[in-house]
This record gives sequence, structure tokens and C-alpha cells, in this order.
Amino acid sequence: MLDRGFALLGAFDRDHPRLNLVDLSRRSGLPKTTAARLAGRLVNWGALERDEHGRYAVGLRLLQVASLAPRGQGLREIALPFMGDLAEAVHQHVLLVVRDGDEGVLVDRISSHRALAPLYHPGDRLPLHSTGAGLVLLAHAPTELQEAILAQHLVQEPEKLPISAEALRRTLAGARRSRLATLRRDRPVPMVSVAAPIVAPGNRTVAALSVVVPEKLTDGRWLGAAVTTTATGISRVLSERGSPD
Repeated sequence: MLDRGFALLGAFDRDHPRLNLVDLSRRSGLPKTTAARLAGRLVNWGALERDEHGRYAVGLRLLQVASLAPRGQGLREIALPFMGDLAEAVHQHVLLVVRDGDEGVLVDRISSHRALAPLYHPGDRLPLHSTGAGLVLLAHAPTELQEAILAQHLVQEPEKLPISAEALRRTLAGARRSRLATLRRDRPVPMVSVAAPIVAPGNRTVAALSVVVPEKLTDGRWLGAAVTTTATGISRVLSERGSPD
């Protein structure tokens, strides 16, 4: 029953925020009658909502439950004031990302009205090997995870440019050494991401803070110092309060 319920919820994504029963059945791989019965139960609980056209969407009850996740909400509450100060300085995107397995999860993002069109939204999963925050998280991830990713056929997203394992290995070593990662990309417009680790007691990297700015506005030295200083401030408060697991 749980697996089928998760299959229903997994049918939704950013490109499919609302689904009628036929599409919900097709995307979840469940028979129409089963999908209708389970969807009704999820609507009653609040995990799904149904509009006047009979289409289903993710319900607010899931947002309430997700807000209890300590790795997201606890960290977010500490980081947001610092992120706000950094956003005031850069007037672009400021991202807070945690690692979940071999992917990053965007916990929150503060964006100026002048910012570039975002590539990722809160809750999205992003590749570790081709985002600034992801590179920081990968650089401080367990060695076995690094080697598993380095053994894959890697491409830069969304440009689809190949990434050599040797070049990525050098990038990760540089990120560990400088505690800073810089990633440049040409699409959809030339932009630069600069990221730094957020560290909890025991010198554990628990998240990454990054900014994404147009390449033409990049001042590498100032931007790196601003991101590092902000990440250090968040880390200090984590150390004082004790970080969530």
C-alpha cells in the first residue's frame, strides 16, 4: 500500500504539477481503479488536492510534514538571515543545498528580481558534478561516493558537454584545498556559480552555500570572499547551537 501511495506522489514533478486520473494512473503505473481509490485516500489526508476540473495536485499537508525535516528546516532557519544579507550584496541567486546520496537537494533559494532565470527551484534535485554547490558537497563526500561518480560517463548540465574524470578530480581537490568551488557555464546564458561548505561540529560538511551571477558581473575575489564569509557565519551558529543530523 505504501509503495503504491509513493508511486502516486512520484507521478508529479515540475512539468506535471496537475494530473487527471488517466495521467495519474499512467505515470504511476497503477490501474485506474487503484489510482482513484488511493488518490481519494490521499485527498482525505491532505497529501493531494483536487480542483474543480477533477485534476489532482500535491497537497499542503506534505509541505507541513516536510517542514519538520531537521536537515532542511533546522539548517534553513539558521541560514536564512545570512543568506538574506548575501542576497542584498549580490542581487542575484543565493542557494542553500544539502547532499542526499549522489544528488544535491535545493533546500532554499533567495533571488533578486534582477536575477537570472533560475535553473533549479526549492526541492529540486541537482547533479553534484555540474553545479557549484554540488562540487563542494562532492569534494567533501565519502571517498567511495566520489569514486563511484568519477567512474560514470559525466556531462555538464544543461550544456551536455563531456566532463573528464581527471578534470573533475582536480576540481574536487582544488575545492577541498581552497574550501571554495567556482563553476562557469554558457547556457542558458553565461553565468558563474561560487560555492563554499557549511560545516557542523566535528568538521562535517552538512551543506553548501552558493551564489549564481551573470558572468559579466563576476568579481571572483570579492564574490569568493563574500560566500566564504557567509558560510563561515552559518557554520559558527551551527557550532554554537549544535547541528541537526
